[in-house]
Amino acid sequence: MDKDHTLDCYGLLCPMPIIKIAAMIKEIAVGEVLEVVATDEGILSDLPAWCQRTGHAFLGIEKRGDEYLGYVRKTSA
Repeated sequence: MDKDHTLDCYGLLCPMPIIKIAAMIKEIAVGEVLEVVATDEGILSDLPAWCQRTGHAFLGIEKRGDEYLGYVRKTSA
């Protein structure tokens, strides 16, 4: 998937990936895609729930080895 930014959350446990995502999303432009690299399985439910709550577009999660690659498009400022 095409991405504009990557956020490394490797080895971080809940709630740290979501805290880092919330901070990073403020730094990118509307329409840009953030890729999140995480190892905590909690990202599978936490990322879509966070997107629904904040209004950003959840684009999906891929599993690659022991990593989860999550994708979010910023939809508002």
